Amino acid sequence: MIDRHSGFPDRQALNGLVLALLAAWLLAAFSGSLGLSPRLLLGDWPTPLDWQVWWQLRLPRLLLATLVGAMLAGSGAAMQGLFRNPLADPSLLGLASGAGLAVALWIVLFDASGPLGLYGQFAAGFLGALAVCLVVFRLGRGGPGQEALFTLLLAGLAINTLAGAFGGLLAFVASDEQLRQLSLWGMGSLAHALWPAALGALLCIPPALWWLCRCARGLDLLQLGELTAHGAGLDAPALKRRVVLATTLGVGVCVALAGIIGFLGLLVPHCLRLWLGPGHRLLLPASMLGGALLLLVADTLARTLASPAEIPVGLLTSLLGGPYFLWLLMQRRRSC
Repeated sequence: MIDRHSGFPDRQALNGLVLALLAAWLLAAFSGSLGLSPRLLLGDWPTPLDWQVWWQLRLPRLLLATLVGAMLAGSGAAMQGLFRNPLADPSLLGLASGAGLAVALWIVLFDASGPLGLYGQFAAGFLGALAVCLVVFRLGRGGPGQEALFTLLLAGLAINTLAGAFGGLLAFVASDEQLRQLSLWGMGSLAHALWPAALGALLCIPPALWWLCRCARGLDLLQLGELTAHGAGLDAPALKRRVVLATTLGVGVCVALAGIIGFLGLLVPHCLRLWLGPGHRLLLPASMLGGALLLLVADTLARTLASPAEIPVGLLTSLLGGPYFLWLLMQRRRSC
């Protein structure tokens, strides 16, 4: 099947993204403050330090970056299809902020150390993202397309503002250790990616990704309107529940583990939609691969540009996504 937008076969596009992701994995695996020789893959026996860096630090971080990037971009593509507008995004609609506020409450009010604290962050992030998603989804129902879009943006702005205000209040009452944790985590970082976090992501994120991919056909039908989709046999309320639950589970876990990483869910689906077209059967898996690729490259740059220090990866994605979002708004204004 040849895509009319790109001229490339669908399978070739996905294979290209997979190969790019594998290349980014190899680059990231041997980059960092302590560079590892590629000869380790060719049979050279690693030193104990090399092995410890690779197994305890580098490998879980690469795995977490891949899963978080795939989840954020995949959820962005799914939410754009669900809300039927190109600006729906976990960050712009306040999902990440809601999850972040809930996780910040958990960090300040409860003991966030140890495995129990990590699983508590998972639950807090999920519940915070779910509450915000339900509010935004209800506000965005009905009305003309431009009005619904404007309502969604205003709702996301209000939620982000409230979350920022309450986050500042929590920072005011937090201890010095909690304040530093909140500050680094709020900028988005994979610096503390160890095996407990990677295994938690491996347990929660792949089922959410699989669930979103299962919704691809329904999201395509939903673009025709709910009445038309219902006539084609689609249970639209059930589809919305599945997408909402999968998105909030994945985004909540991502925020709990890596902090707030903005614009990934907006930037990747938009670029790939221009290349591959709007069909979600291709767009969803391509967005997941593209998000994993972008976050892996951004995290590699965050680890190496200021070595031995690290730049929070959320700052890099915001520096990339912010100008793109402004350009997108200007393009939409010219087209009106």
